[in-house]
Amino acid sequence: MALLTRAQIDEADDTAFEDVPVSEWGGEVRLVGMSGTDRNAYQTSLLRFGPDGKPIGVNMDNRDARLLARCLVDEDGQPLYTLKDVAALGAKNGAVIERLAVVARRLSGLGERAVEEAEGNSGPAQSGSSTSA
Repeated sequence: MALLTRAQIDEADDTAFEDVPVSEWGGEVRLVGMSGTDRNAYQTSLLRFGPDGKPIGVNMDNRDARLLARCLVDEDGQPLYTLKDVAALGAKNGAVIERLAVVARRLSGLGERAVEEAEGNSGPAQSGSSTSA
């Protein structure tokens, strides 16, 4: 396989999305995976910082609603919610929010370890290269 050029990488549409039925809301919603920049901002939002600017804990307030505000989009890929709308989104049925958050985490490459890593509780990073695809 040939190595990609920067132009090929820049032009590639690697956006992952999935339409998910939500019977409780009477239809379907579209979830899109976050960009690397959005994912990093979301992960940073999971942290609480002390006066010295160092992480001191985890911010779980509306964690899944904050994620969904970044991932729920319309047919044209435009966000349905802004970060200012998180409280309203978080007020919806918790089971629905959790079900959608599972899909949003998968599409964005966020595993359950994301919170552990934000807390600094994950094990040492794996070294070496992997041969798995």
